[in-house]
Amino acid sequence: MFLSISTTHSPATDLGFLLMKHPDRVHEIDIAFGKATVFFPQADAERCQAVLILDLDPVALVRGRGESAGVMDQYVNDRPYAASSFLSVALNKAFRTAMTGVSRERAELALMPILLDIVVAPLPVQNDDLLERLFAPLGWRVEARRIGGADGPSRYVELRLSGTLRLADALSHLYVLIPALDADKHYWVGEDEVEKLVAKAGPWLASHPDRETIARRYLKNRRSLARAALARLDAEAETEVTASALRREEALEAPLRLHDRRLDAVAALLKESGARRVADLGCGEGRLLQRLVKERTLETLIGVDASSRDLERARERLKLDLAGGPSRRRIRLLHGALTYRDARWADVDAAALVEVIEHLDAARLPALADAVFGAARPKTVIVTTPNNEYNALFADLPAGQFRHPDHRFEFTREQFADWAQSVAERYGYRVALSGLGDDHPEHGPVCQMGVFSR
Repeated sequence: MFLSISTTHSPATDLGFLLMKHPDRVHEIDIAFGKATVFFPQADAERCQAVLILDLDPVALVRGRGESAGVMDQYVNDRPYAASSFLSVALNKAFRTAMTGVSRERAELALMPILLDIVVAPLPVQNDDLLERLFAPLGWRVEARRIGGADGPSRYVELRLSGTLRLADALSHLYVLIPALDADKHYWVGEDEVEKLVAKAGPWLASHPDRETIARRYLKNRRSLARAALARLDAEAETEVTASALRREEALEAPLRLHDRRLDAVAALLKESGARRVADLGCGEGRLLQRLVKERTLETLIGVDASSRDLERARERLKLDLAGGPSRRRIRLLHGALTYRDARWADVDAAALVEVIEHLDAARLPALADAVFGAARPKTVIVTTPNNEYNALFADLPAGQFRHPDHRFEFTREQFADWAQSVAERYGYRVALSGLGDDHPEHGPVCQMGVFSR
């Protein structure tokens, strides 16, 4: 299996910094069924080319698989030689740091689109049109040369992609779409593959015109898993808001210092609860986690959000990838939707939903309550949400509008009390209601909070 990545971006040798591989060396990476080798046939200021060759052991591929197939079928096939899910695994292992979009030496370049030329061969695909459908919407110019066989054109092609993209995005496209073209993945496809698909492809797959085809093929035609992945992508898309929308809400609340006061109050309550394991559900860019990490009594901190972009910003804010930053065993950032049960954070002692519920459609609140209060059942849950009645005091907010364009609703005090009491009664909690920030004699507090305990 052959994969080549080249660039003429000047200086082209910066490709080595982005891939975290020195062009003057041959890099060998062991994988379960063979060996991957990375080397640079050309590395100068005008052009740099990195090549990944994957050499698999045909005997190792079938060892331990039993005798369900004939002996010849087991040993004589194209699996060791044709680009497949094996190549995707090797790509991730060889270029793991580059796939995150992080480069210590070339941080700004890692964020920039650069001219890239990629070759994958031999790639098994019967329909050339499928290559165009999958890659072209992502900004690639697609060329496929059918490789000749003894009896005419074979089912293999040499795929060439060219375009101006971020290297991390290009690697993400290959990581997902090569397995989507592979009809016989070498690994078991389950719930963890849904997580990988959403984590790697979330920023671009949600808007891809053939996203259903990609999800279905990547997940080996398991339609239930494909539906779950697409639902996760939809949940992420709902959380993406424009910069101007964020600025409007911040501008409204800035004079009240509400954001800082709210986070300080929630952090203090979480510390007082005696919790050791805490989840920030809808953690955004990690501002609450940034406060909580200073509390040494909190042994485990988990941030969950449906936005991959916000999780990347949280990772930077918390300095998770830097020397001297907090241990990844203490802080975990998870990509996920809060309306689905999730075993990854189900064992926490306390959870916070800070300005989260108003970003969901009201019809989805029961699903969120079931996931948080019914399935995970932390001993303490803190929920904050705007008080709609206080909006009348914002001079720059037109009557009838919410503070944020992405808000699907904003509770009055009575509505929030009714919702909180019904959740508490249904799931066996007690709830204490209070206000946050300035408290107006007629319109009440600017923000309201419910502390659920059991």
